[in-house]
Amino acid sequence: MNFYRYYNENVVKYDLLNKFQYKSLNEMPNFCKIILNFGSKKSELKQLGPTLLALELITSQRSLFTNSNRINLSLKIKKGSPTGCKITLRKKAIYAFLNKVVNEIFPKLKPFQGFKILTLETKSQKTLSFSLRNNLLFPELEKHYQYFNRLPYLDITIVTTAKSTKELVFLLKSFKIPLL
Repeated sequence: MNFYRYYNENVVKYDLLNKFQYKSLNEMPNFCKIILNFGSKKSELKQLGPTLLALELITSQRSLFTNSNRINLSLKIKKGSPTGCKITLRKKAIYAFLNKVVNEIFPKLKPFQGFKILTLETKSQKTLSFSLRNNLLFPELEKHYQYFNRLPYLDITIVTTAKSTKELVFLLKSFKIPLL
């Protein structure tokens, strides 16, 4: 069993029960999915090939092309042409990816203090989204620098079942994700 999954089941859930009040265990916040996305402004398959391969190397899962829904004349993109690629991680893959990002990627970021969560009292947040500008921090991509040196930014979205921003912050901080 993955350490982060074990940690979630045995430590984080008990801490959430002590901090917040729930009527049933199904109300407790948990991770739903993690979405990894490479978007590009051009729809050339020559540029989308390395991004597709990079996502598959990072997550060890099959990635999909994302197609444009409408015509964009300024970028010369037709409707239905591929414009990027993405992967949705669920269940066990979430904890494996979190382990990789928190223990390998975040320590390599030099001027990095943490993520800022906008707290709006009227709207509760359920997600955390951020972009990695240097994708070569992943050891799988660093080995093959010549293929992946011109990748676009990697957009990462963590989706939870948190009902309030306080629950989201507590859940993310308990997994050692740096927040401001």
